[in-house]
Amino acid sequence: MTMPWKLICKQEDLVEGAGVAAMLNGEQVAIFYVPESDNKIFAIGNWDPIGKANVLSRGLVAHLQDQWVVASPLYKQHYELSSGQCLEEDIKVPHWQAKLEGGEVFIATHS
Repeated sequence: MTMPWKLICKQEDLVEGAGVAAMLNGEQVAIFYVPESDNKIFAIGNWDPIGKANVLSRGLVAHLQDQWVVASPLYKQHYELSSGQCLEEDIKVPHWQAKLEGGEVFIATHS
Protein backbone atom coordinates (compact mmCIF):
# COMPACT_ATOMS: atom_id res chain seq x y z
CA MET A 1 0.00 0.00 0.00
CA THR A 2 1.40 3.39 -0.93
CA MET A 3 0.79 6.51 1.08
CA PRO A 4 -0.60 9.57 -0.66
CA TRP A 5 1.75 12.55 -0.77
CA LYS A 6 0.52 16.07 -0.04
CA LEU A 7 2.20 19.16 -1.47
CA ILE A 8 3.15 21.37 1.48
CA CYS A 9 5.30 24.16 0.07
CA LYS A 10 7.99 25.02 -2.43
CA GLN A 11 11.70 24.56 -1.74
CA GLU A 12 12.15 28.34 -2.02
CA ASP A 13 9.88 28.71 1.06
CA LEU A 14 12.45 26.85 3.17
CA VAL A 15 15.63 28.10 4.82
CA GLU A 16 18.69 25.84 4.79
CA GLY A 17 19.43 24.40 8.23
CA ALA A 18 16.22 25.77 9.74
CA GLY A 19 12.56 24.94 10.13
CA VAL A 20 9.21 26.32 9.06
CA ALA A 21 5.73 25.47 10.29
CA ALA A 22 2.93 24.24 8.04
CA MET A 23 -0.53 22.76 8.49
CA LEU A 24 -1.22 19.15 7.56
CA ASN A 25 -4.78 17.92 8.07
CA GLY A 26 -5.34 20.42 10.91
CA GLU A 27 -2.06 19.66 12.69
CA GLN A 28 1.03 21.88 12.85
CA VAL A 29 4.07 20.24 11.29
CA ALA A 30 7.67 21.47 11.56
CA ILE A 31 9.50 21.05 8.26
CA PHE A 32 13.30 21.16 8.17
CA TYR A 33 15.55 21.56 5.15
CA VAL A 34 18.98 20.05 5.88
CA PRO A 35 20.91 19.85 2.58
CA GLU A 36 23.88 18.16 4.29
CA SER A 37 21.79 15.12 5.29
CA ASP A 38 20.92 12.17 3.07
CA ASN A 39 17.17 12.86 3.38
CA LYS A 40 17.39 16.67 3.02
CA ILE A 41 13.77 17.20 4.15
CA PHE A 42 12.32 16.18 7.53
CA ALA A 43 8.84 16.61 9.02
CA ILE A 44 7.99 16.27 12.72
CA GLY A 45 5.20 17.61 14.91
CA ASN A 46 5.61 21.27 15.81
CA TRP A 47 4.19 20.74 19.33
CA ASP A 48 6.86 20.58 22.05
CA PRO A 49 5.32 18.21 24.63
CA ILE A 50 7.65 19.42 27.39
CA GLY A 51 7.36 23.17 26.74
CA LYS A 52 3.67 22.75 25.83
CA ALA A 53 3.82 25.07 22.79
CA ASN A 54 4.03 24.86 18.99
CA VAL A 55 7.67 25.92 18.71
CA LEU A 56 9.85 23.11 17.34
CA SER A 57 10.03 24.74 13.90
CA ARG A 58 11.87 27.62 15.63
CA GLY A 59 14.53 25.40 17.19
CA LEU A 60 18.19 25.12 16.27
CA VAL A 61 19.17 22.28 13.92
CA ALA A 62 22.34 20.33 14.71
CA HIS A 63 24.11 17.04 14.07
CA LEU A 64 24.32 15.27 17.45
CA GLN A 65 25.04 11.62 18.31
CA ASP A 66 25.10 10.74 14.58
CA GLN A 67 21.57 12.13 14.13
CA TRP A 68 20.12 15.34 12.76
CA VAL A 69 18.17 16.94 15.60
CA VAL A 70 16.31 20.10 16.51
CA ALA A 71 16.77 21.68 19.94
CA SER A 72 13.52 23.01 21.37
CA PRO A 73 13.77 26.78 21.80
CA LEU A 74 12.10 26.51 25.22
CA TYR A 75 13.88 23.90 27.36
CA LYS A 76 16.48 22.74 24.81
CA GLN A 77 15.54 19.06 24.54
CA HIS A 78 16.78 17.52 21.30
CA TYR A 79 14.36 15.72 18.97
CA GLU A 80 15.62 13.46 16.18
CA LEU A 81 14.41 14.79 12.85
CA SER A 82 14.15 11.29 11.38
CA SER A 83 11.99 9.77 14.13
CA GLY A 84 10.74 12.51 16.49
CA GLN A 85 12.41 10.75 19.44
CA CYS A 86 13.65 13.01 22.24
CA LEU A 87 17.27 12.29 23.19
CA GLU A 88 16.95 13.39 26.83
CA GLU A 89 13.47 12.13 27.73
CA ASP A 90 11.42 9.03 26.92
CA ILE A 91 9.04 11.01 24.74
CA LYS A 92 8.42 11.22 21.02
CA VAL A 93 6.73 13.71 18.70
CA PRO A 94 4.97 12.59 15.50
CA HIS A 95 7.03 12.34 12.34
CA TRP A 96 6.19 11.95 8.67
CA GLN A 97 8.04 10.87 5.57
CA ALA A 98 8.95 13.92 3.53
CA LYS A 99 10.55 14.43 0.16
CA LEU A 100 11.81 17.14 -2.13
CA GLU A 101 10.80 16.62 -5.75
CA GLY A 102 10.97 19.11 -8.60
CA GLY A 103 11.48 22.04 -6.24
CA GLU A 104 8.41 21.12 -4.17
CA VAL A 105 8.10 19.63 -0.67
CA PHE A 106 5.73 16.72 -0.11
CA ILE A 107 4.70 14.92 3.10
CA ALA A 108 3.26 11.40 3.18
CA THR A 109 -0.20 11.36 4.69
CA HIS A 110 -1.98 8.45 6.29
CA SER A 111 -5.06 7.35 4.38
